[in-house]
Amino acid sequence: MKLRVGLVTAVALVLLASPLAVKAQQTGKVWRIGILGSENTRPWESFRQALRELGYVEGRNLVLEQRWSEGITDRLPALATELVQLRVDVIVASGTQGVRAAMQATRTIPIVMAVSAYPEKIGLVESLARPGGNVTGFSNIAPELAGKRLELLKEIAPRVSRTAYLWNPASPVESLGFQDWLSAGRAIGVQILSAEVRTSDDYPAAFASVASSRAHALIAASNPVNFKHRHLIAAFALKTGIPSIYEERLFVEAGGLMSYAPSFIDLFRRAATQVDKILRGAKPAELPVEQPVTYELVINLKTAKALGLTIPPSLLVRVDQVIE
Repeated sequence: MKLRVGLVTAVALVLLASPLAVKAQQTGKVWRIGILGSENTRPWESFRQALRELGYVEGRNLVLEQRWSEGITDRLPALATELVQLRVDVIVASGTQGVRAAMQATRTIPIVMAVSAYPEKIGLVESLARPGGNVTGFSNIAPELAGKRLELLKEIAPRVSRTAYLWNPASPVESLGFQDWLSAGRAIGVQILSAEVRTSDDYPAAFASVASSRAHALIAASNPVNFKHRHLIAAFALKTGIPSIYEERLFVEAGGLMSYAPSFIDLFRRAATQVDKILRGAKPAELPVEQPVTYELVINLKTAKALGLTIPPSLLVRVDQVIE
């Protein structure tokens, strides 16, 4: 009798701890989630792991339809259309171009932005507090970020007074970002120089422009083209002998000097929570767009050494990860 009671209690506890599993067993529902991004990087794995922790298991109650543009933004509309045709329950999109492509493909399927810049300023949502449509999720932009990055750059290289910004002026998002960098530069006394890259073919001319301008440092916008060519950008900065700072840690892992950015792993994990809320009945229009709460400073010591830079102890104690 004691054994039977113990077994019943154990089963009850498992079911109470897994309400989603109970619901799935009762309804037989298999959720289909569409993923739209540039590359299958570590933040996406954190998203999938968070889904598993929430009770969504591939092969049991979950199908993941994953589509990757491989840094070619022109592919995104067709990939988004594929996901819509598969009748996914939710689309999770990374990056502004991915979110736009998903929005163009559907106005009814919920869309969760894993990351997006200035969503309220470029029409992805009506406001951060009340998105108003079928899109919600996360913004990776905070007003003070550009200034903070320049301050960190000057801590490592105090003589920096001219910094090249590698960006795509055809992007409305990056135009807003460029203005943030210009404002931050004026406040700190750093001139921001424009180096334009719209496609992969533009790098030779952009690199030549950076070299001829005698820029003291390099900043690269975290757009799909730059992200795809992050190793090339980091190698150029190192070869030119200038420090570089980035808007995402994966550039530093590729050989760049430093990044200060929201934790994309944290944002993508939180995106899984948003998906869970929507699958349980929440409306994207009423789910506020959330902003970063966790930031990380990453420095590549190997690159610093190659550039002849010494990281101040006062900065080292604030570093979240050192790459050696």
